[in-house]
Amino acid sequence: MNAIRELQAKYVTDEDGNKTAVILPIEEFEELIEDMEDLAVMAERREEPSISHEEVLARLKRDENALSL
Repeated sequence: MNAIRELQAKYVTDEDGNKTAVILPIEEFEELIEDMEDLAVMAERREEPSISHEEVLARLKRDENALSL
């Protein structure tokens, strides 16, 4: 995702010049939504125990071996 300052945002303003809405290219909007969904999943899983990289690899190898039987 691009930095916020790099977004190609266009603002809608009211008669006093106050920003009231933003218009983004659809690709940037979709990237923002995806990033927000990823952050929500991370927040939901924050309290879950973590496992080491070595344990992940070991589990993948066990799963791979079980599939090849």
